[in-house]
Amino acid sequence: MRILMALAWATAAASAAAQPVWVGDTIPTPLTAQPGDPARGRAIVASRQQGLCLLCHAAPIAEERFQGNLAPSLAGAGSRWSAAQLRARIVDARRLNPQTTMPPFHAGDGLQRVATAWKSRPALDAQQVEDVVAYLAGLRE
Repeated sequence: MRILMALAWATAAASAAAQPVWVGDTIPTPLTAQPGDPARGRAIVASRQQGLCLLCHAAPIAEERFQGNLAPSLAGAGSRWSAAQLRARIVDARRLNPQTTMPPFHAGDGLQRVATAWKSRPALDAQQVEDVVAYLAGLRE
């Protein structure tokens, strides 16, 4: 019984620790202790299987054809938004604009029409979010 209680407490503590803290339109504190890796972030943004960013956004990734034009270009993103603002938009842009078409990449609540395997599961883990933030913050015009 003690082991089960300890496991439940540890799971609850990990879950609580994983919840980002919002301050206005930002999440100022990184989601991980390890800094984001811009090269990994670029790969996620370019991926047609993982980030799917290029479905809606254009980005300075010349080798990727057929980039989107439904959302703002990611070129110069680091000049327009702080890392904290970028983090918030990636985690859950619905908090900033309930009508957005951008999916929440690090939130599993309130999702509709989601395959069972993805219910309550974020599309990107905390480190992947930080990697994308590091890449986008480095895009300066």
